[in-house]
Amino acid sequence: QVQLVESGGGLVQPGGSLRLSCAASGSIFSIDVMAWYRQAPGKQRELVAVITSGGSTNYADFVKGRFTISRDNAKNTVHLQMNSLKPDDTAVYYCNADVRITLLSRRAYWGQGTQVTVSS
Repeated sequence: QVQLVESGGGLVQPGGSLRLSCAASGSIFSIDVMAWYRQAPGKQRELVAVITSGGSTNYADFVKGRFTISRDNAKNTVHLQMNSLKPDDTAVYYCNADVRITLLSRRAYWGQGTQVTVSS
């Protein structure tokens, strides 16, 4: 079994910063793509940022220039550095990982989510 555990959420003032982390554990052969999603109250879950095992990244337009995704393949972790936070960034942030338990067996896993609240 594979588990993803997020940490680093909290309450921050507009313009502030937070760093989210997600650690994957369990029977992991390798991890392909890792990503962060978010879901605000009453809205659909949306992709925030994605990073491949090779380090290629892609960002949603609404976070470009403010958020940075990174990963440590040796530790099976992914991070999201969030700067210049806005009230609209308030949401539950979820980690997602495309995990191979064996070379030929792959499926997506989700973390439990961590709350980020941007408010003065």
